[in-house]
Amino acid sequence: MNRREALGTTVGMIGAAAWPARAADAKPKRLAAVNSVYHKLSHAYHIVGRFVYGYTVNGKHHQPPFQVVRQFNHQYHAEGKMQDLARPLAKKKGVAVAETIAEALGGANGLDVDGVLMVVEHGDYPRNERKQILYPRAEFFQQIVDVFKKSKKCVPVFVDKHLSYDHVKARKMYDTAKTMGFGLMAGSSLPVTWRRPEWELPFGATVEEAVVCFYADLDIYDFHAMEAMQCLMERRKGGETGVKRITTLTGDAVWKAWDRGAWNKDLAEAALRRSASRDYGTPRNHVENPTAILVEYVDGTRGTLLHLPGYVADITAAVKLKGDPQPHSTLFVLPAPPGARFFDALTFQIEEFFATGKAPYPVERTLLTTTLHDFAMRSVAAGGTAIADPAMIVKYQIPDKSWYFRGPYSDE
Repeated sequence: MNRREALGTTVGMIGAAAWPARAADAKPKRLAAVNSVYHKLSHAYHIVGRFVYGYTVNGKHHQPPFQVVRQFNHQYHAEGKMQDLARPLAKKKGVAVAETIAEALGGANGLDVDGVLMVVEHGDYPRNERKQILYPRAEFFQQIVDVFKKSKKCVPVFVDKHLSYDHVKARKMYDTAKTMGFGLMAGSSLPVTWRRPEWELPFGATVEEAVVCFYADLDIYDFHAMEAMQCLMERRKGGETGVKRITTLTGDAVWKAWDRGAWNKDLAEAALRRSASRDYGTPRNHVENPTAILVEYVDGTRGTLLHLPGYVADITAAVKLKGDPQPHSTLFVLPAPPGARFFDALTFQIEEFFATGKAPYPVERTLLTTTLHDFAMRSVAAGGTAIADPAMIVKYQIPDKSWYFRGPYSDE
């Protein structure tokens, strides 16, 4: 029986009994965390914190069978919303604070951990001319790799969200992991969080078009929208063959494209009907600076990401299947902070990764969405110019498996 079979079929919920078997007397695997910051509501707070304090699975407390032994934080803030919590965590839970990434992974003793959490999101970082936040993920990743090379030993590495703001750096990270032979997992909560209704693309279906509606800061949330789209699209007939061209429209160009049918209007409306936050009226009544990211896949499938801040505050998707007149749509459920329980779903998958050494789903998905994210922002900076680049031709196949959480997302 494999892990997913062990879940059982009772109301389709993810079960705590699904955890990979471990000997009763086995020592917890040791983890190091490499973070940008560790403050209230930061991604490190949500992910690393769940490994330390535990979290809820199926309405019951689950304590991960891992020990976070050290963490490195690039930035510390003495007060305010970003007030440091790493040092208080060290006193409460014994998670040592390291001064360098090498020290977090073992220091003079060499690599002494079984896995690395790299959570580089939030903090004070500048933006480039394309308005991309310059998170030093690639640079931190290289420091981790340097420890591996020096120790002549590798362990699995999880990278939160996209691999890098730059697709060249992202590809180097991917290639390095492949060459050195260590497990690499990356991405966000969107592919694994709850959905309402609980729907996913039938495996092997022929897709004509997909539309995703999203909100908030473009550079931060277009990646989430791309992951929402990609976790559906990768299930289509033929698997993933990559993207041929991407174009990002902004402002009035979005409304003009909407009017001329650059994407299926009924599909966009189907996605918007799933929104739990949708305002009254139409997007034009509320959105001052809309964005539309047009994705043309190599196999001819089309995808559109509609950035509508001020009109919606969630992420929804709609898909048109060939031969089916009715669109299929769903809401990606993102329970609000402070709990932000969508991190429960992501942490669950990270646990499996560290337990087995193998990513539960292909890291190629994140390589593709990372690359699309970069080129989407480049297209904006170029005034809406269509971009075609071989870097976007990322091919991969997934098994007919499902990874998203089912059932209630509150303690019921």
